[in-house]
Amino acid sequence: MMNPRDVKTIQDAMRIVEERGLTHIKVGLFDTDGVMRGKYMNKEKFFSSLESGFAFCDVVLGWDSNDKLYEDVGIKYTGWHTGYPDAPVRVLPHTCRDIPYEPGMLLFVCEFSDAAAKLCPRNTLSRILEKAANMGFKVNAAFEYEFFLFNETPKSVRAKNYRDLEPITPGNYGYSMIRSSTHSDLYHSIIELSQQMDFPIEGLHTETGPGVMEAALAVCEAGEAADKAALFKTFTKIWAQKNDIMATFMAKWSNDYPGQSGHIHISLDNTDGSGSAFYDASQKHNMSDIQRHFLAGQQRLMPELLAMMAQSVNAYSRLVPGFWAPTDATWGVENRTTALRVIPGSSKSQRIEFRLGSADANPYIALAAVLGAGLYGIEHKLEPEAQVKGNAYDQQHPKSLSLPQSLSAAAYALTKSEAARSLFGDEFVDHYAATREWEQREFNKHITDWEMQRYFEII
Repeated sequence: MMNPRDVKTIQDAMRIVEERGLTHIKVGLFDTDGVMRGKYMNKEKFFSSLESGFAFCDVVLGWDSNDKLYEDVGIKYTGWHTGYPDAPVRVLPHTCRDIPYEPGMLLFVCEFSDAAAKLCPRNTLSRILEKAANMGFKVNAAFEYEFFLFNETPKSVRAKNYRDLEPITPGNYGYSMIRSSTHSDLYHSIIELSQQMDFPIEGLHTETGPGVMEAALAVCEAGEAADKAALFKTFTKIWAQKNDIMATFMAKWSNDYPGQSGHIHISLDNTDGSGSAFYDASQKHNMSDIQRHFLAGQQRLMPELLAMMAQSVNAYSRLVPGFWAPTDATWGVENRTTALRVIPGSSKSQRIEFRLGSADANPYIALAAVLGAGLYGIEHKLEPEAQVKGNAYDQQHPKSLSLPQSLSAAAYALTKSEAARSLFGDEFVDHYAATREWEQREFNKHITDWEMQRYFEII
């Protein structure tokens, strides 16, 4: 019997479906917010789709994470004015995977094609990866995610109005052997899931906070890394609910604890076979000229591209001093108080850790921004600002390194960024920025508990 991860071609995909005698197959794609949307498709339709694609309602590019339609923010591609027609989608045979909770069932990741490809998160990353290849680079990446687990269900969190939620464990137990051993059945089962679905976890441990874990996914080619990150987030939520608990990747669910990060480790290899493009043993910190320019591009464009890395209103609650999240576009060597952490090593391990992103970010869009900014730095031979040593929170930094303080401000900065338009295209920038402005407007319609407590009586 064929292994799903050995499927590479249309013919392979047809063969494994026939071998398993499947009548239906599961297909899915990721929307702007990183939510996986999909359906079951019968075998005949699936085989036809492998050859010529299929149609998927383009509303998934025209609504938010709560299925609410974008209105009055300038969305041009789809909407009431277009009638929400179908958009062409292609099946990607090499993404074939088993779904452990559905014996025999196969999952295939898809992506939008033709005009919709300009807005599609996965396609946006693919275009930046193609740019890297044209510049002579192969991109390696790995994602790290923090996520909280709760003794809750989708019904109970709503019944509680998302208040007084019960984490699976109490107290601050970072790197705890007690917690991971006591709950070893959960740890073993998520590790097994990650192996079965091929988003292998390189390291898994408790973080500081009640019921919080951190999972470091194994490094691989960047396009594969984004697929694995997106599937990891989706199926971790499924895994949790299958175990009668809930997982959240919210950037910050409580003011009492640090936010949840989605760090990205990234490096470049030369496609001519000469090894790492980042490593140069003759240079300080083993940093090659290429890595220095790449770092400078990430630093320079961070304020302009922030909306692609911190995509929700909630993400900006995380970007405050003293909670392990950067507040300026800083860099340092092995410094976890900076936004960019240069990690010196060998030709295999020399890399940059992008520490700004939050766990709620769309992996495809965040990685496209991180990589695109770095390539921009190489193209323009940019130089980074001075390295930060010590606590970055306690130091003053150039005003140019200040980050937007809200999603609305970040979306505006993105629309004004010539670099963003050159990297991602006008269609993507305009569409994506409008979706972020919509997110901010939806938030602005609501009165928070803080406002009630602050102003109700005293003002």
